Amino acid sequence: MCVYCASGPVPQPHLDLAAEVGRKIAKRGWTLVSGGGRVSMMGELARAARADGGRTVGVIPRALLEKEVGDTESDELLVVDTMRERKGLMDAHASAFLTLPGGIGTCEELFEIWTSRYLGMHNKPVVLLDPDGHYQGLLDWLRNLADTGFASARSMEALRVTTDIDEALELCAG
Repeated sequence: MCVYCASGPVPQPHLDLAAEVGRKIAKRGWTLVSGGGRVSMMGELARAARADGGRTVGVIPRALLEKEVGDTESDELLVVDTMRERKGLMDAHASAFLTLPGGIGTCEELFEIWTSRYLGMHNKPVVLLDPDGHYQGLLDWLRNLADTGFASARSMEALRVTTDIDEALELCAG
């Protein structure tokens, strides 16, 4: 299970969300694949998964190793040269993708994996968990793209959106 989320400072409720998701991934016996940082939501997610017996795989570019403070507690920490290599390895290690609140990097990861799903390059679930409306403006804009013909209904169906953690994980289970 690959999870995209914030790696910078965020309010406590978002850290709590990441920890809850990490615990629930571990309880399902899934391996967590993340961006390999030990700070912010990314770190909370991995720590909580490991605390409940889950296995974690982090993938981090060498240039971000210090900036994101690499998660050296990961069961497996893969250090790569570029962001493209990072995303490729994260994709290869995952059977589903879950996006939590985050910034432009998180959005970039979501859009790339969602686009490749829509284009038929993979058939893995792509789920957006938005329990507090963090992505509401983005979702409104995306619906407008579909309404005006700039995005197809089929492309919109390739992204599953929910506000509930358990439903998100069920959607990821396929």
